Amino acid sequence: MRKYMLIFIAACFYYSGLVSLARWWTRKGSLDGQCLIILNYHCATGGDLHSHLLYLRRHYRLLHLEAALEELYTPRKDESFRRAIRTPLVITFDDGYRDNYSHGFALSRELQIPITIFLIPGYLESGDYFWWREHNRLLRRTQVEEVTVEGRTYHIDQPEERHALSKAIDTHLRYAMSVAQRESFLESIRKELVIPSSVDSEEEPSLPLTWEEVQDMEKSGWVSFGAHTQHHPILAYLADPAEVQYEVEECRTQLEQHLGHPVRTFAYPIGQIQHIGEGVPQAVKQAGYKWALTTKYGFNTPRSEPYLLSRIEVDVSQHWLVMAAEAAGIWGLFSRLRWIPFIRKHFTNATS
Repeated sequence: MRKYMLIFIAACFYYSGLVSLARWWTRKGSLDGQCLIILNYHCATGGDLHSHLLYLRRHYRLLHLEAALEELYTPRKDESFRRAIRTPLVITFDDGYRDNYSHGFALSRELQIPITIFLIPGYLESGDYFWWREHNRLLRRTQVEEVTVEGRTYHIDQPEERHALSKAIDTHLRYAMSVAQRESFLESIRKELVIPSSVDSEEEPSLPLTWEEVQDMEKSGWVSFGAHTQHHPILAYLADPAEVQYEVEECRTQLEQHLGHPVRTFAYPIGQIQHIGEGVPQAVKQAGYKWALTTKYGFNTPRSEPYLLSRIEVDVSQHWLVMAAEAAGIWGLFSRLRWIPFIRKHFTNATS
């Protein structure tokens, strides 16, 4: 019911003309006469990406990320032309899930829409499961009924204890102070939970891309790539600054070796300011990148800090009307005014 209420609110925004007005204001009213919207997806399946892309192609000027950023930071003399054209928008996918190739790339090529994918070379090499999905996957595939972690025994058949174990696993992985510490814990918990080595059909779309798939997309001209660290640690939590530097530098080195050209864009893992850490933007700059993207909400202008660029988080599971309101900035505006949280809270209380 909550999902349908959000769609109803988004429909009101759209069919009242508010979304159209917001798009017009973004195109005409930015202080510098320029504005760049960057959307942040992850998986390409689990919703209706096709409808999303058709809407975006109809109402925005879709560009590869580097081309859009070059345009944003390059002064133009013909202001009237710049204000007349549609607002530029970039579609990005973080992490490099296999369905970015099987579904996202297929749609990109069919509809002739450029997309940018941020890759994690360590996972491309290993083919392992992404650590941030493991707390759910491990409990879904475990073959034991109870397990002891750090002196506490969890009875997995009991929902409350199953949830507590899932949270404990995620906390260990998320706050690891080094990649080695994270991987050591993962190896031990997989053994304790007796996880089968086989891959089921549900897991296939969320496995990492392969280098062959990356190169196939690269050749098409419709997909460009950026860096997302070597192993996807949360950079603010790493104890050793040298490991931070390695994660951002080695990622670029590996990508350039496989792609055969410079990689100039970087996306911070998780991407909120508290997950980036002090000094990390400088490390990214020293590694040779020209721009870096956060997941901090907002649009970008020529005055935006190049190493703390904003994005709008969206998901294929959202109805295209919700995504349209997000891309136009309406959803973020009303959320900041606390209207949407107020409606969500009271609607949930009324139907629970």
